[in-house]
Amino acid sequence: VQLVESGGGLVQAGGSLRLSCACSGFRAGDFAVGWFRQAPGKEREGVAAISSSGDTDYADSVKDRFTISRDNAKNTVYLQMRSMKPEDRAVYYCAAGRYTGDYYLYEGVYRNWGPGTQVTVSS
Repeated sequence: VQLVESGGGLVQAGGSLRLSCACSGFRAGDFAVGWFRQAPGKEREGVAAISSSGDTDYADSVKDRFTISRDNAKNTVYLQMRSMKPEDRAVYYCAAGRYTGDYYLYEGVYRNWGPGTQVTVSS
């Protein structure tokens, strides 16, 4: 099982960025996949998640700005980020886990993690 994030970089405030989470060794559509982020000096937090059935969940801080989606043919999960803010600056991780329930933004339900990709938002 492997997850690899890509698409991070530098973007101006108000801009957009799309992160990709390439999954291998398992079918992403059979798992819950979440995006998490960790800013300097802060704890890692859940940002968005998609269940195996396609239900999505978002942190309040990114609701209406970020969109999570999955392409089963490419076995890839995306995080489209719009109207970005300096506080979105963080290392972004994707994670996968066999879980169904109400806590998709809780990192404890995920077993497999990618190495992360840096996102920086300039003001």
